[in-house]
Amino acid sequence: MERLQKVLAHAGVASRRKAEEMILEGLVSVNGKIIRELGVTVDPKQDEIKVRNKKISFENSVYYIFYKPTGVITSVSDPQGRRVVMDYFRDIKERIYPIGRLDYDTSGLLLLSNDGDLTHQLMHPSFHVEKTYIATVQGVPTRHKLARLEKGIMLKDGMTAPARAELVTELKGGQQSQLRLTIHEGRNRQVRRMCKAIGHTCVALHRERYGCLTLEGLKQEEFRELTKTELEKLKSMSSHNFHK
Repeated sequence: MERLQKVLAHAGVASRRKAEEMILEGLVSVNGKIIRELGVTVDPKQDEIKVRNKKISFENSVYYIFYKPTGVITSVSDPQGRRVVMDYFRDIKERIYPIGRLDYDTSGLLLLSNDGDLTHQLMHPSFHVEKTYIATVQGVPTRHKLARLEKGIMLKDGMTAPARAELVTELKGGQQSQLRLTIHEGRNRQVRRMCKAIGHTCVALHRERYGCLTLEGLKQEEFRELTKTELEKLKSMSSHNFHK
């Protein structure tokens, strides 16, 4: 027997957190009975589970790395009709979802899967996955300013955790520069806000690494499945950080 929200996540219906919301909203039934409380356990092999009156089916878990270009929304759909990441996965039969997000004007590595358990662990605040970005900013930050980023800097939503920051190169005769920033938080537009807080507006942002994963071998708009080794490392990292 397993908790209902875990079964829904494993079936690729949604992340565990979203599945919990769906249960509380009365969108899930078990053997014809609407469930509106958490903690209910089910047997996925015996019980009939429906979401919005549609019986769920279990899919093989799949995992993809996508090289997201700028100008694409990290979403399954967009009411304004803009391009979304799922437009690139129309030939994939499984119902996959982005794990986390990259802003419309940010490019780089995005992970997608139908594994709700892994998604829940990777998105949980206790899982400190390192994310490395290349930020193109106006001007050239001093070593003192980079040290502020590394120590932690105050934003409107509180102090950031310690980060790693290094100057990669100067551009346009010092009018701009590129920084490599590694963080393990996931606040909204965090890297851009960190750069602005030290007086250097971010004009372009690219995520080159997510945990143990990189974009090696991929071009913009391309994707591939994770290798067995990559998946084992990612699951090992998530399990270690999630339970410690």
